[in-house]
Amino acid sequence: MEDLYNNAHLSEPASPAASVASAEIAAEFAALTVEEKEQRRAEWSQELARVEEEINTLRTVLASKTRHASDLKRKLGITVWKELTDDVNQGVKNLKESHVYQSMEQSVGSISKAVHEAPLFQRTESVLKTTGEKTASVFGSITSGITSKFSQMKNSESMRSIEASVGSAYENVKVSYEQNNFLCQSHAALGRVAKWRN
Repeated sequence: MEDLYNNAHLSEPASPAASVASAEIAAEFAALTVEEKEQRRAEWSQELARVEEEINTLRTVLASKTRHASDLKRKLGITVWKELTDDVNQGVKNLKESHVYQSMEQSVGSISKAVHEAPLFQRTESVLKTTGEKTASVFGSITSGITSKFSQMKNSESMRSIEASVGSAYENVKVSYEQNNFLCQSHAALGRVAKWRN
């Protein structure tokens, strides 16, 4: 049973040095008497319990300090979003100031300049510019045609008839609303007068 216990705890060492250390510890432990082994295990169990208790105490203190820091930040108006933004801004600043970024920026600038000066790029740019102008011209003529049609529709007899109908309907609704509003106000005033007389 003891051999199973020892083998279970000594399996899969983390490194060759740990393997040697584990072998030495196992040899020392095997040389102990049964009573000494039990005493060592009891000492280790007590020490483990103390360490775990200290860990729990430290976790409690850390949680309390974290809450206190959060309260202070809230009182100072420092939000999580502001902290994140500040961290990102600082990271970007550090990146831009780094030697790697600056040399990369110079390389990209050189490549960009070479591409812009290349004859193929200039021909492509010219073709795209001409195509853009022609497309704008086509869209301009389509837009002017649509505007012309709307203008013609607006001046037609049927559109004038629709405008007149909508205008008179609006006037009717407006007059009806004003009359209902007046009647409601009059009724409310009469109700107040009746209450006052009683």
